Amino acid sequence: MPFLFLGASLGLSAGLSPGPLMTLVITTSLRDGFWQGLRVAIAPFLTDLPIILFSLFILKRLPAWSLTMLGVAGSLYVVYLGWETIRAARHASLQQLRSGQPNSDNISRQSLSRGALVNLLNPHPYIFWATVGGPTLLAALDQGAAYAIVFLGGFYTLLVGSKIAIAALIHSQSHQLSTTWYRRILTTLGILLIALGIWLAYQVLSGATQLT
Repeated sequence: MPFLFLGASLGLSAGLSPGPLMTLVITTSLRDGFWQGLRVAIAPFLTDLPIILFSLFILKRLPAWSLTMLGVAGSLYVVYLGWETIRAARHASLQQLRSGQPNSDNISRQSLSRGALVNLLNPHPYIFWATVGGPTLLAALDQGAAYAIVFLGGFYTLLVGSKIAIAALIHSQSHQLSTTWYRRILTTLGILLIALGIWLAYQVLSGATQLT
């Protein structure tokens, strides 16, 4: 199913890519254990709903041509994210992420709120839902509510699930974890993002209104 594939692919790429929330997941898992890292990882469940609703509210009121422009912009943004991910993978280091460890003494009691705040202040979710996620979700809704649920389910299962997996891996391996496979995974995800961006651009420019 294209919507499931799109949601899962975008979610996995976003979930494993370096960023503020990933850094906090890793540092919290190292300092306070897996369960606190998990609480940080599920922050998007709390913060993304207002962002999604706001994006849909705006997009529903835009003319068709502007949605096409946003679709092209979103496709280019996905390609850019892929290129950035590949470039970052060359020097990506879990040790570098660990070095950003916050020093709060009561982080174990604030993991969820800290993760939510980091995600709210991160511009990437806003850009994603305004340019990529929002138009795709609208296309899914045009097919039926079930398609939208499939897209969102695939996206958030992989987005949050991958961060939970990272928290478990970091906690179990601690400082002995190698970054070699992390770099390889990032490179693969970068290539996948570029391919997705090109495909999305083709859908928009060919005049397709449904991702089938």
